[in-house]
Amino acid sequence: MALGLDVRRLAAIDMWGSAGVRWRRWVILAEFLLGVGGGGALGLLAVSSGGGLRTVVGWWLIGLAVNYVPLSVHALTLIRPGALEAEIRGVDVPGELRHYTTAQLWVAVPLLVAVLAVVQWPRIRR
Repeated sequence: MALGLDVRRLAAIDMWGSAGVRWRRWVILAEFLLGVGGGGALGLLAVSSGGGLRTVVGWWLIGLAVNYVPLSVHALTLIRPGALEAEIRGVDVPGELRHYTTAQLWVAVPLLVAVLAVVQWPRIRR
């Protein structure tokens, strides 16, 4: 796995957390959706206001918002009853939490998570 980042697993582990409480799933889903909508809106605002650094920051925010699209899509599929449990069945959750706590920093690299999600999509569809 490139960079040790499985996009679907990142979404699943983030939604499960350390205890698997139900409310966390909804909070993480809301976070991902807010990342798409809020990040995209702020990025467009910054780009449209123009001028050097604002434009750069705006495009960076838009790239981050694009990263949250596949995370949101996975979260929406994992929110169905039993789907998250099935996804993490047999997974070393504490180990995965340790890994993805630092691996999720790759989300800050514009478009990286989106590109990885496209590359990983055929594996998920099986």
